[in-house]
Amino acid sequence: MTDATTTRSTEPAAHELAQVNIARLKFPLDSPELKDFVEALDPVNADADAADGFVWRLQSEEGDATGIEVFGDAWLIVNMSVWRDTDTLTAYMYQGRHREMLARRREWFERVREAMVALWWVPAGHRPTVAEAEARLLHLRTNGPTPYAFTLRTPFPPQGAQPVTFEVPEGLGCSL
Repeated sequence: MTDATTTRSTEPAAHELAQVNIARLKFPLDSPELKDFVEALDPVNADADAADGFVWRLQSEEGDATGIEVFGDAWLIVNMSVWRDTDTLTAYMYQGRHREMLARRREWFERVREAMVALWWVPAGHRPTVAEAEARLLHLRTNGPTPYAFTLRTPFPPQGAQPVTFEVPEGLGCSL
């Protein structure tokens, strides 16, 4: 019987995962209704900065991105970051303080039907711009998920990425 082994490259990743999400505020950032959200920004951002797989996030001199305008609309706020891969982004999103904020998002943000989140692969070391993020969101809204802009529900591998291969031990009763 052969041992199960995983073939993985030990070279640095050629690609990293960029993500953008935007939200339409229900109230001004300095309103009492958004107090909990605003107070949670620094701790949640610190959690992201320390998370496994985190690479970079868009921020102003204040340390967050709430003052950075997207689509020329002062009521939209933007979050943009780069991660090692979809697994590390997902692990961060659905745990701890970030998960708590996700559970409360309807208190703070309008419900919008169009795509407000887009993912795409960037060359390692590239830091996306707001204009690039806007283009990815518009592409996703027009074309649905493609390798150019996709979602966590419909992900695509980086261009030129090779799938991970496994050697399956003999006699496991699995046939394809």
